[in-house]
Amino acid sequence: MKLSAESLKNTAFWEKAGITLPRFNREEMISASKTAPKWVHFGAGNIFRAFPAALMQQLLNEGIETTGIIVAEGYDGEIIDKSFKASDNLSILVTLKSDGSTDKQVIASFASSLRMDKELAVLKEIFKKPSLQMASFTITEKGYSLTGRDGALFPDLADDLKTGTSAPKSYLGRIACLLHERYINGALPIAMVSMDNCSHNGDILFSAMEAIAKAWTENKKADAGFLNYIRDKSKVSFPWSMIDKITPRPDESVREMLLSAGLEEMQGVITEKNTYIAPFVNAEETQYLVIEDAFPNGRPALEKAGVLFTNKETVDRVEKMKVCTCLNPLHTSLAVFGCMLGYTRISEEMKDDDLVKLIKGIGYTEGLPVVTDPLIIKPRDFIDQVINVRLPNPFMPDAPQRIAMDTSLKIPIRFGETLKAYKEKGSSKDLKFIPLVFAGWLRYLVGINDKGEIFEVSPDPNYETLSAALSGITLGQTGPFTAKLKPILSNPVYFGVNLYEIGLGERIEDLFKQMVAGTGAVRKVLNEVVRG
Repeated sequence: MKLSAESLKNTAFWEKAGITLPRFNREEMISASKTAPKWVHFGAGNIFRAFPAALMQQLLNEGIETTGIIVAEGYDGEIIDKSFKASDNLSILVTLKSDGSTDKQVIASFASSLRMDKELAVLKEIFKKPSLQMASFTITEKGYSLTGRDGALFPDLADDLKTGTSAPKSYLGRIACLLHERYINGALPIAMVSMDNCSHNGDILFSAMEAIAKAWTENKKADAGFLNYIRDKSKVSFPWSMIDKITPRPDESVREMLLSAGLEEMQGVITEKNTYIAPFVNAEETQYLVIEDAFPNGRPALEKAGVLFTNKETVDRVEKMKVCTCLNPLHTSLAVFGCMLGYTRISEEMKDDDLVKLIKGIGYTEGLPVVTDPLIIKPRDFIDQVINVRLPNPFMPDAPQRIAMDTSLKIPIRFGETLKAYKEKGSSKDLKFIPLVFAGWLRYLVGINDKGEIFEVSPDPNYETLSAALSGITLGQTGPFTAKLKPILSNPVYFGVNLYEIGLGERIEDLFKQMVAGTGAVRKVLNEVVRG
């Protein structure tokens, strides 16, 4: 049985396969969404299908909402062609629970799917609709960038700033074009909701839109009213949000499970832009979505599906709690040591007593005393769930190699606030677990595992610079390493602070020296520190 609108009519098959079907009239939903759309989402990836789309499915199933989500993809159009449209805008969500059970359901909350490069005119018509309440985004933090690493505007965006709204080519230029369409058709209100996992995400999206609107105004491609429209929070809001749901790439074991249930064509496809897509997504059960309640044209009743709506300050505190203390620092710690110790699954690392002691030290011992308490979620409860339920889940196919990507960008965010808090208290020298992770990361960058074998370091935009700084270091060297390490450890770009100024630089140097002493040295140092 192939996943399609026609196959959904064979309810006996889906029931036998243990896959739940939507409980709403899909044709009526599509019609209502076409007439009076409420929600457009940009970014057709796994996290969207596993989380926001599933939330809307719940509201549709319960009769709370009657319209679905119009999903648009602006980076990789093949996702629309080879995943959404190939399956009649349906997807299968497999929720992998820590007790070994699974929930499988057909997600059918997509009213339509669109390629921005080919169907921008269709999106313009949607953005003219007074009914449209929100546009949300899961396009990754990089998706909001105006410039490349050289500081120059991306070529397509540079062209868009000159030509205006006629035929934009860049992702952000097209988003701004759609807002301009809404502006010239009555300056209609809308919420632009970034759901990407970056701090103050709403402000990042606003800054991009404001910069484009300002350029268009200066180049006389739009009147000054458009810039004022973007800046008017009663017309266009950019709420902050915090999203949390581990959603790895579609896993082979899940595909085999679906094939054994009688489904066909569940294989994944790698697009020309190297996106891995499949007709299904797999994700953990735990999920959090906290959004600033700033919606000038109303919003779907997502609170009835578990979304927490609050003020901007609380969103900020929740985000800091998660990113700086209760999840992300633990993930990074497991990633760098997992790669060196030969692990390929986070869940397998959680059977390693040394690594469990490490992340408990990072979270409970050094994190919780200075945690930002958001009040609506208890930090200790959150971290308890992370350590006892989420990370050990053996059915979550998440890899340290994936988590280790872009670590140089993550460390100052994930550890910087904790370091600053200890600096203010004058007690940063008391830290022992965080310095171990930093030394472990530098040891990881050498690209030799604890067995003495060369391994592939995960992609990182600063890897070439860091690798060059550490060049020549091999196992068995006794140092000194100060000349190579000090430029890195003293750079606040990498750690949020100068580690020597807070009394940690020399200690990290020493830990690094111990970990390059020979094979097995990483394990030896890890064991000594976490049990000391």
